[in-house]
This record gives sequence, structure tokens and C-alpha cells, in this order.
Amino acid sequence: MADQLLDVKQVATRLGTGVRFPRRLIEERRIAYVKVGRNVRISERVLDEYIAANTVQPVTVRPGVLRRVA
Repeated sequence: MADQLLDVKQVATRLGTGVRFPRRLIEERRIAYVKVGRNVRISERVLDEYIAANTVQPVTVRPGVLRRVA
């Protein structure tokens, strides 16, 4: 089964942002996209990879170790 192609509005909904953010990602070529005539589509797989690549893992601090703030 092929990945579903999402439009900008659907991508914004999945990311929990407005449509300007995915449009900026496309304009800056920070995410792969497909041109279908005049329309732009983003594969679900590409969106999932983008989310995974930009997910920041939490830092674990050992108990008793104080961290200095700059």
C-alpha cells in the first residue's frame, strides 16, 4: 500500500500548527514534497520521518548532581 499524500492543511493539523509552518518548511526545502500540478503534497512517511528527526529526547539528571545555569 502506498503512502497517502497529505495537503498542507492536513500536515498542519498533524503537526498542531497553522498552515504557514508547513508552507515555510516547503519553501525552505526542509521537508521533501511532491508537486501535483500546482498543488503540493507531503507523504505521510516523509512527515513521520521529519517528526522523528526533530524529536528532542529528554535529558536525565542523576540524583544529587547539581547543574549550574550559565
